[in-house]
Amino acid sequence: MPETLPVNINRETLHSVDVPDAFETTGSFDVDLRNHGEALHVHLHLDDALSEVATIDASNHYVDREGDRRVRVTINGDATPPVHGKLKVASAYGAQTRYVDVDYVPPDRDKHEVQVDESLAQPSPRHQPQRQQRPVWQRPELLVMLLGIVAIVVALVATLVIESTAVLLGSLAVLGGVVVAMYVLFQE
Repeated sequence: MPETLPVNINRETLHSVDVPDAFETTGSFDVDLRNHGEALHVHLHLDDALSEVATIDASNHYVDREGDRRVRVTINGDATPPVHGKLKVASAYGAQTRYVDVDYVPPDRDKHEVQVDESLAQPSPRHQPQRQQRPVWQRPELLVMLLGIVAIVVALVATLVIESTAVLLGSLAVLGGVVVAMYVLFQE
């Protein structure tokens, strides 16, 4: 079934509207407004039956000269019974009006049925994902650990050489930061 309803405007005469007599759909579809002449406004309207299961975002549409415009007609997801209705197409504020018989036939739900057998009742085995071996330069935790060791060594050397309380407190802060970073890195 087609998903696009073609509507030809200005094909034969100014403001003429050519539409198919009937259109059948199983879901949302586009109305393809094809203008063969001067620019104009086209009005689309769903009758009461169709408006129960479908919506159009806007009813008035401007179509450029020799231009095309697609308008989406959205079928509500919970629409299940078949619906027959009419789509009104009017050009130039009602200068020409045509009606299309639209039949909405819900898709066959039986085609999407899932077959259930006894094997679905058994739990699937759990697999432990294996760690991939990566080169050392692609493992950021090793780089952070190396930099942490360098920071501790520099802080230790500075504490021994300078012999200041402020340097000692700074070294302890560096040591605490490295310990926290290692703890966070190796948590999984």
